[in-house]
Amino acid sequence: MTYGGEPNPRPKVTVRTLRELKERGQKIVSTTAYDHPSAVVADQAGIDLLLVGDSVGMVVLGYESTIPVTMAEMSHHVRAVARAAPRALLVADLPFNSYQASPADAVRNSGRLLKRGAEAVKLVRFLAVKKGYG
Repeated sequence: MTYGGEPNPRPKVTVRTLRELKERGQKIVSTTAYDHPSAVVADQAGIDLLLVGDSVGMVVLGYESTIPVTMAEMSHHVRAVARAAPRALLVADLPFNSYQASPADAVRNSGRLLKRGAEAVKLVRFLAVKKGYG
């Protein structure tokens, strides 16, 4: 549902859409949204890809890093954005420690975000860096 505006008449963005844009050399427009109002504006502006990032922890929730962000918090924000962005491809971050223990955790938690409206999930591989490097 939108705020007094008409739904975006442009077709739904899919992974195939992004691939076609890339093959044609067209730019893919992406931004981050953490809430319903921001997602409405982004979707109506024609954004191709919306990311609900675990940076929600620092930007919205007041954490000092992304590490404390939980699956429950990500799920809440994914649902809010999904209700507002019918056109954009919705990508959600898997938060820290929701996938590192095992592939089964990664699949289960990805499924939780997909169930709440994400259409793709993103994870970051953390590498240990020895002190003195880098």
